Amino acid sequence: MKQPHRIPISPSLAPTLQREGIHDRPLGDRRRILIVSSLAIVLAIAVGFTAIGLGHLIDLFTNLAFFGRLSFSEAHPAEASLGPWLFAVTIAGGLLVGLLARFGSPAIRGHGIPEAMERVLEHESRIPLRMTFLKPLSAAIAIGTGGPFGAEGPIIATGGALGSVLGQLLPTSARERKALLAAGAAAGMAATFGTPVSAVLLAVELLLFELSPRTLVPVALAASVGTLIGMSSRGPEAVFAMDAIAAPGTEAFLCYLVLGGFVGLLSVGVTEAVYRVESWFERLPLHWAWWPALGAIVVAAAGLVVPRALGVGYDNLRDLVHGAIAVGPLAMLITFKFIAWSVALGSGTSGGTLAPLFTFGGGVGALCGVALAAALPSAGVDPRLAALVGMASMFAGASRALLASILFAFETTRQPLALMPLVGGTSMAFFVSSLLMRHSIMTRKIVARGVAVPTEYGPVPPDLSASSRP
Repeated sequence: MKQPHRIPISPSLAPTLQREGIHDRPLGDRRRILIVSSLAIVLAIAVGFTAIGLGHLIDLFTNLAFFGRLSFSEAHPAEASLGPWLFAVTIAGGLLVGLLARFGSPAIRGHGIPEAMERVLEHESRIPLRMTFLKPLSAAIAIGTGGPFGAEGPIIATGGALGSVLGQLLPTSARERKALLAAGAAAGMAATFGTPVSAVLLAVELLLFELSPRTLVPVALAASVGTLIGMSSRGPEAVFAMDAIAAPGTEAFLCYLVLGGFVGLLSVGVTEAVYRVESWFERLPLHWAWWPALGAIVVAAAGLVVPRALGVGYDNLRDLVHGAIAVGPLAMLITFKFIAWSVALGSGTSGGTLAPLFTFGGGVGALCGVALAAALPSAGVDPRLAALVGMASMFAGASRALLASILFAFETTRQPLALMPLVGGTSMAFFVSSLLMRHSIMTRKIVARGVAVPTEYGPVPPDLSASSRP
């Protein structure tokens, strides 16, 4: 029997390679990286256009629900004047999402990332085919009828589902399917925001739990291709472009550190609030399919008070980093956005968490920045930079995706001088959150179902057996 060709190993490297489980690995196995990477590129093309399509689908439902027109043009719920009819719109959206979950798949409920994590950890990265269209459809309905969510969570979940389905259709191992699932998720995030590096890091921190060529290379290639496709539709500009900022001095940097710690504390409260609301819904003597309609009542009430609390709210983030929202309206926005989002998400409807968390953190950061600039004028605190630090700190504290949070804030604004306070502030938020909260907003639900979620990276066993491929 012909023996597989093996790459000679330097004697000095042999102990390290053997300890990592890759000593004398067959060359044919390394060729699997090329195959999976090629599949990831094809997958990223499909996911990139799916992300664009989801954006248009949200606009379609927004136009239908709020303006009564059949159009794919960009639309914002805040620009409509429905009055009390807003309740009918949001409740109808909640009912549709509940029916889709009841008769389609209960997995469409929530923001998608925890469900993808569970599939990676407990089901060998297998996601049912129906999720590839039920998740984006349910999210488009929920957001298009006023849901206070971002589109990023559903597209990350959809991209992951497409990657998983591709891996199930072809002869792949569980680890290769995991790489394809993470590649699809990274491509979706990168296509939505133009953030290839943070998309890779998010996949590593929340889906892969490892750093190795066989998983990292496909994910990185998919993120770069997804970014390219997103730019072809959106343009090359930064998603949340802001005017140039000055390098912070020592006093300002210390203020940003304290701000990060404070926002990290708030992230614990935000996470607890979401799951407390969910527990309230679980006590209701009603089937869970009716919960999104009940949550929609609160969404409509919040939208009547602050119309900008409805919808994806990416325009809110752009205004935050420009310092374009006055203190009073900003305080109202984050208060009612939080009420609407926590109740809607706790009710089990479909939508993302990244944009709302960035809105809460950015709003608190901007308010603190204004207060610090007034109280300590010599420190040189910039409220715009404080908003950016708050945005990243909130997501880092709630999700524990530290590196992804830092790079996301940088890539969406392209402000290199913001990196130092971003690293410091988000690290403080991560530290405070880790001290006070055992599980993140992404993992708390699946841990309660008995899923063991890794908290640290470790050596990954080699995936050499061809028999592990279906």
